[in-house]
Amino acid sequence: MAEEDRYSMPAEKYLTKHNILVYLEDAVTQLLEHREENSKVNSVKFLTDYFSSVRDGNHTMFREYSFIHSTPHNRASFVRLFWKCYRQIGKKGDLLSIQEYHSLLGLISPDFPFDVVKKTARIILIDDALDCLISFTDFIYAFQAQVYYEEFLEKCSAKYRSLLQSFCSPRDPVVVPTSGSEEATVHQNSGHRSEDVDSMHFFRAIYPLCDRIEYSSPPISSLKEILFNIPRISFYGFLISIAKSESINAHIGRLPPKMELLEGGDTELTSLPEVAPQRAPQSNPPSRTMLVRPTMPARSKSALGITKPRKPAQIPTQLSSSSSDTDTVSDSTESI
Repeated sequence: MAEEDRYSMPAEKYLTKHNILVYLEDAVTQLLEHREENSKVNSVKFLTDYFSSVRDGNHTMFREYSFIHSTPHNRASFVRLFWKCYRQIGKKGDLLSIQEYHSLLGLISPDFPFDVVKKTARIILIDDALDCLISFTDFIYAFQAQVYYEEFLEKCSAKYRSLLQSFCSPRDPVVVPTSGSEEATVHQNSGHRSEDVDSMHFFRAIYPLCDRIEYSSPPISSLKEILFNIPRISFYGFLISIAKSESINAHIGRLPPKMELLEGGDTELTSLPEVAPQRAPQSNPPSRTMLVRPTMPARSKSALGITKPRKPAQIPTQLSSSSSDTDTVSDSTESI
């Protein structure tokens, strides 16, 4: 945001746009809960660590889905966290099912909904192929588009269905009854497939949905790159184009370009102990059980208030030996 825009924006609009009140409320709630467990907590240090974690994007580990979903910054930070924890899967070239991806998400957000993973898979696969395996690279960019632009994509889907209904009649099959026979002849009108719409009509329909404060939307320039270069488009093609767009990925600013997604080491990460993944919903049983060791940014534990358990105090060696000698002397004196 330009400096003049930040200072010229009304206070209420600024607080709403950047979700300041969400973080203030969550910080106070976390502080009060932490005080119940540790009355000697330093409030200033705790709040400093909390907002430093929010700034660095390390604040969504082990948080509930409602908090992750509450702000665009939280959504983008969670996508980056998922990439940092599990990018070794992409390096190994493993292909996973949507149930297994849901299990991995459950390790860093216990109540993450399975429906979001299914919607992500529909960006990559058609509905009849949701049981196919997906590469990590394809999943992470589609997951980013679904999570970050969820409300925008839902509204675009409604606009798309409305366009289909208004322009579908010339392309619908025509049933012509034949004389002397009970059977009817079906003539398919020539033209484009019924699942396609005119790209310019679609752009005009979704243009009013952009640049809203209530939800995030891709840059208009990126939408023009997608829709101005082809005469017609399906909604499936629209979703794929958003997920693969480098300009949209750069606009969100959390994942590296596709060519650099699996490069680099994990020097900024620390390991967590091995944890068994949560089970997927019973209606969609996973094909196989996985055991994955996620990795976590080093600062997130302090921001979450996670502290190591205190070790029991140990008696110094010299003190313990001297006490045993004293007991020996006293025993020998009694025997005398």
